[in-house]
Amino acid sequence: MNRRALLGAAATAAPAAALTLATPALAQSAPDVRWRLTSSFPRNLDILIGAPETIARRVAQLTDNKFQIRVFPAGEIVGAAQALDAVQNGTVECCHTAPYYFTGKDFTFAFYTAVPFGLNTRMSNAWYRHGGGRELAAELFKGYNIVNFPAGDTGAQMGGWFRKEIKTLADIQGLKFRIAGLAGEVFAKMGAVPTQVPASDIYPALERGSIDAVEFVGPYDDEKLGLNRVAPFYYFPGFWEPGAKLHFMANQAAFDALPATYKAALEMACAEADAEMIARYDAGNPNALRRLIAAGTQLRPWPREVMAAAWKATHALYDEASDKNPLFKKTWESYRKFRDDEYAWFRVAENSYDNFAFTAAQTVK
Repeated sequence: MNRRALLGAAATAAPAAALTLATPALAQSAPDVRWRLTSSFPRNLDILIGAPETIARRVAQLTDNKFQIRVFPAGEIVGAAQALDAVQNGTVECCHTAPYYFTGKDFTFAFYTAVPFGLNTRMSNAWYRHGGGRELAAELFKGYNIVNFPAGDTGAQMGGWFRKEIKTLADIQGLKFRIAGLAGEVFAKMGAVPTQVPASDIYPALERGSIDAVEFVGPYDDEKLGLNRVAPFYYFPGFWEPGAKLHFMANQAAFDALPATYKAALEMACAEADAEMIARYDAGNPNALRRLIAAGTQLRPWPREVMAAAWKATHALYDEASDKNPLFKKTWESYRKFRDDEYAWFRVAENSYDNFAFTAAQTVK
């Protein structure tokens, strides 16, 4: 009996012993990783800075706190416009930014945030995931030692704040306009003087008169920046940003060094942040716009003359850029075909519904 009891005890102990032996191997496959992320946005813009904070929080949860990302707002490590360089050079492991801030390096970056008369948020997601956009993005970002993931979208933006009313195309002449991406090139063709100003510096620049007008995002963020206090006219739509995508960018070597499970966690967290940002803006913008109008903001549509001139200038710019930049041309050809197909489809289903329902909600009782 003693011999049988001894054998039984040994058998019972065997699984526990195997588990004890396996634990160090599991621990070794889940290393502690600490990354720093520089954002291109200040702390007070809670939806924009909230996207990388969502990513950091979810990555930590999915890895039992083994993979930690510390988020720094613009200016604490590098300025907003230096985010890509900091990741490329390994100053930080990652950043959260708008790729079109870097069109000075390559116009092609604009396709991964927004381009004038381009795709809206849903269309952009479809092109990126199922229209070849992801593969074209990888081709571009690889040249900068970067792995990218879409990680937030503002939806269609507003057309900006102006000290003086824009009634005709002539009112654009000489206008000092804070505007990012290829839209600045379009407005330059129409006679404006475009400039890029970081979010934290927009209000003082407009207050001092260093600029005459500014576009940023939409009512929720623009109210936080106080832009209505120094420019009364608020234009719509932001035809150069029908859906503005932000990206999480990781240094290629730092990303390659991650375990496969950490890479998957990071990709999942970015997808969550991508969906969360547009939901937060769609929830927050309506009431913010009401408050702005109640405070005296004068809402104005762009004159059709300006829109028509902008359409013409936009497509002239695309032709010029395509002649100079093979990757831009390759991307634009893919993007344009997808855009034109999406416009045709959305016109049938989405737009016909919107045109009736949005008007009926205001007029039909």
